Amino acid sequence: MRLPKITNLYGRIFAIFWFTMFLVLMAVLSLQHLDPRKMTDVPKDHYQRLLEIRDRIEKQFADQNDIKSIVWQIKQRTDERHQHNAHGNDGGLELFITDAEGNLLSPYEHRSMSARALRNFVTNIEDDKVPQQRLYGRFLLAGPMPIQLANSDYVLYVGIKWARPPSFLIQLFDHPFQLLLVTMLISTPLLLWLAWALSQPARRLEKAAQRVARGEFSIDPELEKGSTEFRQAGASFNQMVEAVNQMISRQQRLLSDISHELRSPLTRLGMANSLAQRKLGQSPELTRIETEAQRLESMISNLLELSRMQVDSHNQREQQPLQSLWEELLKDTQYEAEQMGKNLTFSHIPDRTILCHPPLLMSALENIVRNAIYYGKSNILVTLTADHRQLTILVEDDGDGVEEEEREAIFRPFYRVSTARDQHSGGTGLGLAITENAIRQHNGSIRALRSDLGGLKIEIKLPLVS
Repeated sequence: MRLPKITNLYGRIFAIFWFTMFLVLMAVLSLQHLDPRKMTDVPKDHYQRLLEIRDRIEKQFADQNDIKSIVWQIKQRTDERHQHNAHGNDGGLELFITDAEGNLLSPYEHRSMSARALRNFVTNIEDDKVPQQRLYGRFLLAGPMPIQLANSDYVLYVGIKWARPPSFLIQLFDHPFQLLLVTMLISTPLLLWLAWALSQPARRLEKAAQRVARGEFSIDPELEKGSTEFRQAGASFNQMVEAVNQMISRQQRLLSDISHELRSPLTRLGMANSLAQRKLGQSPELTRIETEAQRLESMISNLLELSRMQVDSHNQREQQPLQSLWEELLKDTQYEAEQMGKNLTFSHIPDRTILCHPPLLMSALENIVRNAIYYGKSNILVTLTADHRQLTILVEDDGDGVEEEEREAIFRPFYRVSTARDQHSGGTGLGLAITENAIRQHNGSIRALRSDLGGLKIEIKLPLVS
């Protein structure tokens, strides 16, 4: 099994996990040495003060030979200083004298808390030549300091009342939950960086997928940045987009080529039919051939129009204001409806922007509006409304409408409804199919409903630029 590389995602997770554990372990081990309740060496400034106290005691009692009297006087003076709140150099101190074996000399109270702390302190001293200190509750003991009293060698220990509140370190050791909280705070920056390193490439990939869902098949070089796994995923995604682009382009060009090639035999068929009519005269059979040839010519023209609009339309997207896209079209169709004795009304066009292939969307709306004009009896209504992210277009007419069971089928290519709506249209059945295809390419939806005017209502929904 190979070791993970730091450029790999799982390598970064592995490294950050162990680095965090290392920092936490080092912090815990370091804090232990800073705990005043453990045996530590006496700081230099404190050690100098201990030496001054020892020298002063030796000087004060240099002419006395009774050690018990000396100990009693030291204890009495210490008590007096406490009672009068003296603030001398050794104010707040407690002095203890022991023999070489560590036995506490009278008149100390051997059962007092300070005496018990001293006995524990003495038993934990490993080297009596190196002064150390340790905190017991709020009582700090320091020693041993060799001292000469009554012409004999004794040991001096100094206790200090610890008036300061417990330090943050002591609280950490006394409260495991707080220690855990500090550990989490130490690891939080690293974990945040890891979360950021994971989320940024994932968000780029998500946005790229959303662009593809909207019909924007564009390659994003930013996807190929970050850890090895995300770079590979980004490169694969870009390759997929490129393959889809090529597949769509080939399909659309194939449709265009087929439609174009069908025109050659169709043209020859029309010429042959014309020659036959000249030689044989008019006949129902030749007239039928001419009618069907014209219908076939119309279908091919529609297919060519569709293929021309679709070729590379998924790549040729631009932001367009809705007014510049459809205002002139609606005015033109309004004029055409008036020439046919019909009334077309359209609402105010929202002042919004859409990302689209303009010719495709213009053709989509034009097909629907012209259908409504053709099949409507007198009134056609076009309504455009927009909310935060979506445009809704409603095109309604007062014609005969379409039966409910056929409303989904009218968007299929070459489908012709069975009602009077299509009996005399001469249409090819491609107009709504072209419209449906254009709307789907723009990540929109289209459906047919019954209009309150009595005819057909086409509802289109398209995403807008936020």
